[in-house]
Amino acid sequence: MCKENVETKLYTLIDKSNKSYKSEIKGKLGGHKRLKIYGRLDCPSALRYIAKGQYVKYRVFFTDEETAIAAGYRPCAVCMPEEYKQWKKNKGK
Repeated sequence: MCKENVETKLYTLIDKSNKSYKSEIKGKLGGHKRLKIYGRLDCPSALRYIAKGQYVKYRVFFTDEETAIAAGYRPCAVCMPEEYKQWKKNKGK
């Protein structure tokens, strides 16, 4: 039996140094490159902007929260309110 040539889906993610790279693993968090915000993939605010076509151009993805923070992004106040409060409390330190 002959194996079919199956292409592996590659995703573009952002690493800790804010550089993009290809991965077979889908990102767990999404973000906005210009605003430097990250959040859940099901964030209602991001989904509204995506539906309007205003967000897609600057959309980025991360494997985890640690990577997003290291790349200089902050949590979304809408979908990650507790993380956002903590970030806001600590941003001046």
